[in-house]
Amino acid sequence: MAHIHDVFSQISGRADRHSAFEDAQGIFAGSLIASLGLFFMGKAHLVTSGMAGAAFLMHYASGLSFGLLFFVVNLPFYYLALKRMGLAFTVKTASAVALTSVLADLQNRYLAIDGLNPFWAALLGGLLLGFGCLALYRHRASLGGVGILAVYLQDHTRFRAGQVQMAFDAIILAFAFALIPWHIALASVAGALLLNVFVLINHRSDRYSVLR
Repeated sequence: MAHIHDVFSQISGRADRHSAFEDAQGIFAGSLIASLGLFFMGKAHLVTSGMAGAAFLMHYASGLSFGLLFFVVNLPFYYLALKRMGLAFTVKTASAVALTSVLADLQNRYLAIDGLNPFWAALLGGLLLGFGCLALYRHRASLGGVGILAVYLQDHTRFRAGQVQMAFDAIILAFAFALIPWHIALASVAGALLLNVFVLINHRSDRYSVLR
């Protein structure tokens, strides 16, 4: 999600300068904001990039909890995260994914929305998810997923991480056009592009001394 292979290259091997409390509040805040973005997307039946997009497709097809599906589809990637990024990153990422999964489902208990334009949902959802990801990246965590696999494959094959992630996102969005109305799928593409562009523009290591 959101080209996190670029983020990995910036944080790999750097010492953590945040206290345990700072990490905890940052991960909670980032997860809460990300879950709100996912809530808006889900209310409009959108799909996004990464494993969240895969979880949305399975949620729409099966009716199972999005939060549960998002948690489960990320499980296989923690082993790769441990090998590639270390224990601290893996624990923080697993915590962020678990929190986001729970909070995404809890949003329905506290927010009631009767109608939501899919393109407005894509705008709100993409930006909120982007803000959430930025908060997590600042505390050396992520929302897991295919970005971890992309970095691993880059280390062990000829495929570049960006190529792997773009191919996966293209497959997810292609399924979206096959399974949901075309205008919803089109809004999903717009939201996914907004999310990725927002993170790429706003997350730069040369602007944040804490990551140096």
